[in-house]
Amino acid sequence: MIQLGKYNHLVIRRFTDFGAYLSLPAHTQDPLQEEVLIPKRYLSPEAAIGQELRVFVYTDSEDRPVATTETPTAQVGELAYLPVVSTSRLGAFVDWNLSKDLFVPFSEQKRKFVKGEYYLVAIYLDTQSNRPVATTHLNKHLQPCTLDEGDEVSIQITDTTPLGWQVIIERQWLGLVYENEVFQPLRPGQHTTGFIKKLREDGKIDVALRPQGYGAIEGAAKQLYQAIVANGGVLYLTDKSAPEEIYQVLQMSKKVFKQAVGALYKQGAIRLKNDRIEL
Repeated sequence: MIQLGKYNHLVIRRFTDFGAYLSLPAHTQDPLQEEVLIPKRYLSPEAAIGQELRVFVYTDSEDRPVATTETPTAQVGELAYLPVVSTSRLGAFVDWNLSKDLFVPFSEQKRKFVKGEYYLVAIYLDTQSNRPVATTHLNKHLQPCTLDEGDEVSIQITDTTPLGWQVIIERQWLGLVYENEVFQPLRPGQHTTGFIKKLREDGKIDVALRPQGYGAIEGAAKQLYQAIVANGGVLYLTDKSAPEEIYQVLQMSKKVFKQAVGALYKQGAIRLKNDRIEL
């Protein structure tokens, strides 16, 4: 069955003046023998009958299924941080990087959307209208977590909270980066790499921006060593330096700096003086 609001691997069956009709490959069980139109503008000049395409299927302005080679920000079953492009008496529309904007009904807005603002939403298939829509009521759409502590993941920064920054993890889960563990500039909408720090019993996920454990110390030690080399073999920092001074030079916390110094000292790579570190 062709899935609305998701990527599908479909085969070109026939051409028309408007484009081509696609269906599931022959080896796929499809009792309805569904077809979906892909407009001509998304077809390459080399397109041929029998060719398999990876397309995203959603609904056009008349709620008919249509295929596209455009790439949406997210698909059904995923989370996204999207800007509002317009509002109406029925709801709002957010930009998800497709020709047709994504609808968010009033009933699915925790607070009234404002044009130009960004909101964290879950994308789901509305069974009544049979089209992808979005909601800010996230909990009923969150997927069971399949991550492990220590996993490296892609994250997107969304909003600040009293504790830190809320993030989307792999487009599927919500996590939190604690403010006192942030030692780099962050901005809403930013994509970066994170590491699963803790999976809590209540389902919440703590995320770090640096690897945890020995791997983190090893990486920080390498960074510190390279900084000393680049500065002519000496660095005017010690364990008595201010945290702000350490961060300005190395972009790491004082705690991590002291661990890195300890690791290099044990290796015999550095000498410690009253006012500096030397190779």
